[in-house]
Amino acid sequence: MYEVTEKRRKLDDGTEITTYTRDVISCNILQVEAGTTGYKGGDTGHGGRTYFRIQDEASTDMEIKPILSKYGCDGFEVTLGGDCELETMIRALKFITKVLEEESEEVYD
Repeated sequence: MYEVTEKRRKLDDGTEITTYTRDVISCNILQVEAGTTGYKGGDTGHGGRTYFRIQDEASTDMEIKPILSKYGCDGFEVTLGGDCELETMIRALKFITKVLEEESEEVYD
């Protein structure tokens, strides 16, 4: 089993949310944090806020590239090198999904 830490995080727009953090450990280590206010019934001006972070803590071969346009950041690409990186990223993304589903209190497929 792994330890999950609960904390409060203030986002850039001033919104405070509860987040959950854990380490994903194999030959490399990722730290994962996720949280959401849940659905609030609107777009970015009136809707909820969602946050997640995946950070290398040890030996992760990971490259992140933003996808930029004249309007700003339209997304990002992630490239991983190595079998353990694949394993820990799958576990990290499962944790993020679990937190967001539980904190949103409803799921749409």
